[in-house]
Amino acid sequence: MSFDVDILFKIAGIGIAIALLNQILSKAGRDEEAMMVTLAGVIIVLAIVVKMISEFFETVKVFVSF
Repeated sequence: MSFDVDILFKIAGIGIAIALLNQILSKAGRDEEAMMVTLAGVIIVLAIVVKMISEFFETVKVFVSF
């Protein structure tokens, strides 16, 4: 398992895009849609983080089994 900087940039890019969409939708008076976009962004980033944690535990499991 290696920590790639690409994952960090991907998460940051998603955050910036979601923040931009949230501001645009809020200014347009569509607060419900802005909340849904924010929630979708959080779920996407959470899925990426859960995948990374899963890979970490698999690596620890292999390391401990020796």
